[in-house]
Amino acid sequence: MYPKDFDKLIELFEKLPGVGNKTAQRYAFKVLESSKEDLDEYINTIKSVSNIKKCKTCGFLTEAQECVFCKDPSRDNSTIMVVESSQDAVAIEKTNMYHGLYHILGGLISSSKGVFPEDLEIDKLVNRVSGATKEVVLALSPTMDGEMTSLYIDKLLKEKNIKVTRLANGLPMGSSLDYADELTLIKAMSNRTEIK
Repeated sequence: MYPKDFDKLIELFEKLPGVGNKTAQRYAFKVLESSKEDLDEYINTIKSVSNIKKCKTCGFLTEAQECVFCKDPSRDNSTIMVVESSQDAVAIEKTNMYHGLYHILGGLISSSKGVFPEDLEIDKLVNRVSGATKEVVLALSPTMDGEMTSLYIDKLLKEKNIKVTRLANGLPMGSSLDYADELTLIKAMSNRTEIK
C-alpha cells in the first residue's frame, strides 16, 4: 500500500529488538517528517558506526585500537571484570564503584543456542590473566547460561591460582545486567563472593 521505499524503511525498523509493525510505521513516518538536516545527520551517524570495532585487548567498543578503559592509566589493572557485552560494562560503569579493567565475552555459553566456549572470548581472557592480575570478577547475567559460563571460566582460572569472584545475589535470576538499576548493581558489586 505504501511506496516501496517506505515499506522497506518500515521493514528495517522492524528488525530492531522490541519494535513491532505499528512502532516501525511510527518511526518511518517520523523519519519522513524530518528536516533534510536531520536526515543527513541520521545518515552520516549510521554510516560512521561502521568505524566502530572491538578493543584488541578487552573487546569493548572503540574507534581506536584500544578502548577508553584499557588506555586509562588510572584504572586498576589488577582486577578484570568479565561481562557478556559492552552494554553490561556501561551498566557497571554507571555505578561508579568499579575502577578496574573489563573483558567482554561476546555472549554466554548456551548449547541450546549453539554457542560454545570456542565461540566466545574465553581463551583470550585466560591468556590475558597474568601475574599482575589479582582478581577476576564474573559479572554475568544470573541465568542458566550465565551460571554455566561462570562455572566454566572458574574451572579454567583455578589453574592460574587467581582469586575468582562473582557478583553477589541481588540481581534477579533470569534478567540481564543492562536492565538492572544502579542500586541493585551497587549492592551486588559490594557483596560479591568467591566461587567455591
